[in-house]
Amino acid sequence: MSDDVDTSVRRRVIAIRVLAWAGGIALAGVCAAAACALYVSQQTKSGRYTNIGDVPPVRVAIVFGAGLEEDKSPSGMLADRLDAAIALHRAGKVQQLLLTGDHSREDYDEVDAMRRYVLARGIPATDLVSDFAGFRTYDSCYRAHSIFGVEKAVLITQRYHMPRALYTCRRLGIDAIGLATADWGKYSDGMMRAYTAREWLASAVALWRVNVTHPPPRFLGNVERTP
Repeated sequence: MSDDVDTSVRRRVIAIRVLAWAGGIALAGVCAAAACALYVSQQTKSGRYTNIGDVPPVRVAIVFGAGLEEDKSPSGMLADRLDAAIALHRAGKVQQLLLTGDHSREDYDEVDAMRRYVLARGIPATDLVSDFAGFRTYDSCYRAHSIFGVEKAVLITQRYHMPRALYTCRRLGIDAIGLATADWGKYSDGMMRAYTAREWLASAVALWRVNVTHPPPRFLGNVERTP
C-alpha cells in the first residue's frame, strides 16, 4: 500500500513539474513575442498617420486584404481600409491603389471584391493595380517592390497591424508611410485581443523572415489582372 502511495505521489510531482516547465516555456514564448512586437512598433514610430489630411502625397497606396463576408463582400475591416484608400484618392493624396490579397482558391477572391468595392465608388479602373498573390503581409510587401516596382507608398491597414506592415515593407525596399484605420473601440474587445495576440507572434515571424531567412513569397510570378 505504501509503495502504491509513493508511486502516486511521485507521479503527481512529476506531472506538476512538467506542467510548470511547459507553463514556463509558454510564458517565455509570450514574453518574447510581445518583445518582438514592441521592437517593431518602436522601429516604425515615424510615418504613421491617422488623419487623411496629414498624409503626405505619395503616388501609390497599398491596401492589404482583410477577409470577406459570407456573401463575398469585403469584411468590415477590409471595407474600412478601402474607404480610407478611396478618401486618399479623392483628396489627391495618391494616384494609384495597389490592391493586394488572397486568391488562393477559386471560390475565395479578396482582390476581386476589393476592386468591385472601389469601382462602385467611383475610382477609375485605370488607377487600380491588382495583386492576387498577396497571401500574407510579407508576400504583399515583397511582391509590391519586386514585381510591381513600388519604391515609395502609403500603406493602409488597421492600427494593430500597421507596425508590422511598415517594418516589413521598409526592410524589403519600400520607403513606406502608413494611414491607420480604427480598430480598438470600433470592433469588439474580444476580437481585438485575439488579433493583437496573433500580431505579437506574426511580428516575431516577420523579424525572422526579413532579417534572417529572406524567403521568397509563396508565388513570385506576376499575378496581376486588369479589366
